[in-house]
Amino acid sequence: MSEAARPTRVLVLNSGSSSVKYQLLDMADQSRLASGVVERIGEKGDAGREGGDDGVADHAAALRRVAGELAGRGLGLDSPELAAVGHRVVHGGTRFTGPTLITDEVVAGIEELVPLAPLHNPANITGIKVARELRPDLPQVAVFDTAFHATIPEAAARYAIDTATADRHGIRRYGFHGTSNAYVSRAAAALLGREPSEVNLIVLHLGNGASATAVRGGVSVDTSMGLTPLEGLVMGTRSGDVDPAVVFHLARVGGMGTDEIDTLLNKRSGLLGLGGVNDMREIGRRMAEGDERAQLAFDVYVHRLRRYVGAFTAVLGRVDAVVFTAGVGENSAAVRAAALAGLDGLGIVVDPVRNAVRGSAGRLVSAESSRVAVAVVPTDEELEIARDTYALARG
Repeated sequence: MSEAARPTRVLVLNSGSSSVKYQLLDMADQSRLASGVVERIGEKGDAGREGGDDGVADHAAALRRVAGELAGRGLGLDSPELAAVGHRVVHGGTRFTGPTLITDEVVAGIEELVPLAPLHNPANITGIKVARELRPDLPQVAVFDTAFHATIPEAAARYAIDTATADRHGIRRYGFHGTSNAYVSRAAAALLGREPSEVNLIVLHLGNGASATAVRGGVSVDTSMGLTPLEGLVMGTRSGDVDPAVVFHLARVGGMGTDEIDTLLNKRSGLLGLGGVNDMREIGRRMAEGDERAQLAFDVYVHRLRRYVGAFTAVLGRVDAVVFTAGVGENSAAVRAAALAGLDGLGIVVDPVRNAVRGSAGRLVSAESSRVAVAVVPTDEELEIARDTYALARG
């Protein structure tokens, strides 16, 4: 087949625990042809029926709905212009350290990693299986959230517990948001007019989930999330770092079971636990009204950010830019300003005028006097997955 006749479209699927997000991209010009989401999968809908208001009972039904929506736009999965399907998979463990062409053996390998990501990998697997049924002739590629962090050295990846126990149960730092970090690291280097291999970055991915990553020359060398996405920064509903003995204390003194503690730390903590709401925009509104809980939530949030910026500055030795991305990172000037305030000793100075400007493109918000650039770079995980998928599918 001639180069001009090759199919160039890639369908990106992100099968979450209760939703399926999709984008169809044409890699000839990296344009988006379609996107959408099917939500509330398996929830009770009207009159107690399964599937929520949309009547989607499970992920298989949701993916078939996606296929129907695309067909209704003349972009069906049977199109000869579709080159491949790319799947976001949350956990690849130590086995999957790059984009991987999906086979039965690969699916089995992802299933073996379910204990490390019980909320996410099962849904990812369902998406893969249904997509393979719908188009068994197409290359299907798994792109793993953890893969970008496979380069973290052992000194940063290891927890200081008995190594035999750790190895037996796969306990180590894996890191997440890797697809976002890969995209943002390259985009930030381009914004600075340099090659990724030339720059050291601290990437702050701040959404409902949040992580910090130290990137040296385009390679992850440390990150805040660990065995699971619970460790590290304060998040929308997750606690981030806590003394591990908190778990024992809650069990022994509070009489709480492991599932109850899991729910507390993952779903009832973070901004929600401190401030009563998990949306940073609402936190800001309540702060303006004098809400002390909201102010505390904000203060704890930015204090944790500052700790990681300082720590990762030490890890990297030299920092060329601090990069903010994802919903909060891209949109909250207050978080950016507060997190980096007073760090002029580290060469980090935010320009208040530049920082206040909103925009959809990558931009610098640091002062002219700042030795370290401060950048806002919108992430695009779907495009990153599509690029990886297309490159692997083409061989």
